[in-house]
Amino acid sequence: MTTIVVVRKGRDIAIAADTMTKWGSGKETADYVVNHGKLLQVGDTWLGLTGNATFKTILRDYFSRPKVRARFDTPLEIFRTWQALHVALKADYQLIATSHDDEPLESTRFDALVANRHGIFGVVAHRTVQEFSRYYAFGSGSNYAMGALHALYGDRAITAEALAHRAVETAAEFDDATGLPVDSQKISQSAPRKRAR
Repeated sequence: MTTIVVVRKGRDIAIAADTMTKWGSGKETADYVVNHGKLLQVGDTWLGLTGNATFKTILRDYFSRPKVRARFDTPLEIFRTWQALHVALKADYQLIATSHDDEPLESTRFDALVANRHGIFGVVAHRTVQEFSRYYAFGSGSNYAMGALHALYGDRAITAEALAHRAVETAAEFDDATGLPVDSQKISQSAPRKRAR
């Protein structure tokens, strides 16, 4: 599993992730795996991924295709990007997208956090997209990370990137599927955009 975090404070945005991979009871830390990062850059956007480690390779391949037109500036554009990705996951990457009887949609089988100059967003496995105002966390250590984010967010001295680091470090302290070191990226936000009504 994993812990990924996004934070927005003022005009600064950060995304952070742990770097450990877990396979059943076994774990692979950054000391042993060179390509341990869980953050993926697509243009000026950073994605943090939960779920099977193969998804990072799949998304890197998919978003590098010349004909893929990915947009991450609004929840609707992210949804459209994820809809096209879901089709490719099934057709080109052999995704097993079966759903349980109580699930209304096929699952992409992973969640993602999105950070760019437009804001911070989350996409869950059934392609619901949310835009967050302050912070959010996904993954096995997300409850611990959210607690740290809530407790520390009001401290004016702590930056968005430092807060994201602290949240993942807190998750690594208490969640056995989250491991250090922390990987993070800082983004400067664009001027506030007008909201559609």
